[in-house]
Amino acid sequence: MRQVDVAIIGAGPSGLFAAYYAGFRGLSVAVIDALPEPGGQVAAMYPEKLILDVAGFPSIKGRDLVANLVAQAAPFDPEYRLGVRAEKLSYQDGKPVLGLSDGEQLSCGAVLITGGLGSFTPRPLPAAADFIGAGVVFFVPSLADLAGQDVLIVGGGDSAFDWAHALQPLARSITLVHRRDRFRAHAATVARVQELPVRIVVNAEVTRLHGNGRVTGADVVVRGADAETIPVDTVVAALGFTADLGPLAEWGLALDRRHILVDSTMATNLPRVFAAGDITEYPGKVRLIATGFGEAATAVNNAAVAIDPAAHLFPGHSSDGG
Repeated sequence: MRQVDVAIIGAGPSGLFAAYYAGFRGLSVAVIDALPEPGGQVAAMYPEKLILDVAGFPSIKGRDLVANLVAQAAPFDPEYRLGVRAEKLSYQDGKPVLGLSDGEQLSCGAVLITGGLGSFTPRPLPAAADFIGAGVVFFVPSLADLAGQDVLIVGGGDSAFDWAHALQPLARSITLVHRRDRFRAHAATVARVQELPVRIVVNAEVTRLHGNGRVTGADVVVRGADAETIPVDTVVAALGFTADLGPLAEWGLALDRRHILVDSTMATNLPRVFAAGDITEYPGKVRLIATGFGEAATAVNNAAVAIDPAAHLFPGHSSDGG
């Protein structure tokens, strides 16, 4: 069984800042996330969207914020366990023990849950089942990978229009297909995309994908019309994600629907288990990235005392020169 001072469940902004702050406090850290890359919801759903409510940045792309947070934590060498879920919680000698989906057991001084809205599962595109990973993606880790391609985006929400806006300068063609003629995306985002050379097809569905091992085309059917086959190199299935607490719901945490109840120290009702970020609930809770950063620091400071009662609750400011 491996040992770690703090296991952070969730590699979104709050979790990444917690990894930095725990490292600053001299604690060893493992960051666990079911997604294959750090960044959580920001990386998965709006990496190219400008975020306007992070202190000190008039605006910053989601991708850049995540990269900065990873770089900030890097000097303290946090271990990233990505593509892995935290499934079971038990206790041994008063310490939490996490059972991971790959069979590993982690003995932890404390656990910090920063899972945002919980575990994300992409909503499926029925026609795409045979091409997952072979031309069908749910988010785009690198825009450059789609340069010069014919891209089909399916969906009508913010993420669909964000991808269309971000990819249009790079792709050979962009087609956006939505099953309705009204969009869930912000009106200003829709208007920006409508001004671009992006083909928007409404009241339509993608009924079939073509290809031999990899996507080469798609059948698009507008309601009441025959199928049109269009060339496609990549399909971005931007249909959103379902979120739930997954195995965490079985741990005995005190919950308010799918949020975890915490006190002013960010402690949950379970010994040595803390939470921070959007997943938490308490009176007056405000769900902002900036709020999550402060909650992460509060959680880490109180976890440090739980791990070592002789530790100082507040170690001082993390700036050069004191």
